[in-house]
Amino acid sequence: MTNSHPTRDEDFDLLALGALEGEEKQALEAHVASCADCARKLAEARGRVAMLSLAAPPVAPSVAVKQRLMAQIRGEAVAAPAPAGRLRAARELDSAPAPASFGRWWNAILVPAAVALAALTIFLWHENRALDRQLAALHASMDQQQQQLDEARDVAELMTSQNTITVPLAQQSGMPKGSAHVMYNAKMGMVMYDGEIAPAPTAKTYQLWLVPVKGDPISLGVFGGQPDHWMMKVPEGMPCKWFQVTLEPAGGMPHPTGPMVLMGMVS
Repeated sequence: MTNSHPTRDEDFDLLALGALEGEEKQALEAHVASCADCARKLAEARGRVAMLSLAAPPVAPSVAVKQRLMAQIRGEAVAAPAPAGRLRAARELDSAPAPASFGRWWNAILVPAAVALAALTIFLWHENRALDRQLAALHASMDQQQQQLDEARDVAELMTSQNTITVPLAQQSGMPKGSAHVMYNAKMGMVMYDGEIAPAPTAKTYQLWLVPVKGDPISLGVFGGQPDHWMMKVPEGMPCKWFQVTLEPAGGMPHPTGPMVLMGMVS
């Protein structure tokens, strides 16, 4: 453990409670001495234990407990008569405060109970954190599934709409080998690209553009080549002249600057 981080977060709480023993305690203490991150976790664990101890209300021994103890002492004295000196000592004991052994007996019950309660509280705290993480992962998974359902619905709507047109993109002379097509629905403002081009050269990327009837070309995304398929949104109702794929510096450009690799006119 001196060379690797502890795998259980609860070990820090157990060490702070004094419930970690033997080689595990020695190994964790040695590791904490040389690891700032684990030292911080141990300090946080000690803080939690301190907060738990402060939050617990003070409990005084019950008067009834003391009375039962004194009654037991008197009963033993009656059952076995003692010399006058011992009887006098018993009477003095009856009128004197509870012996120190009573406090030790009471602490022997309270301290383990408090430690057990603190350990249970910390265990529940860790369980709650684990449940929070699981819940967050479940929400993320549900969001991802919902996004996939939305995309599938958009694809189905795009492919079945009478307003959708398919534009083949042809390879341009002297450019990397490839072919693709674009499905475009101006009314819905949706474009779907599907194609395959030879991998882009080093430090270069392919970029797909929609060239409108009026205005500057609109970037629809960058890709590296090989099989690619994606869908994107564009402003609704935009008349388009053609689609093109250009070869641009890695990351793409705000406007076309490189050679045209694929191109398709909108009929």
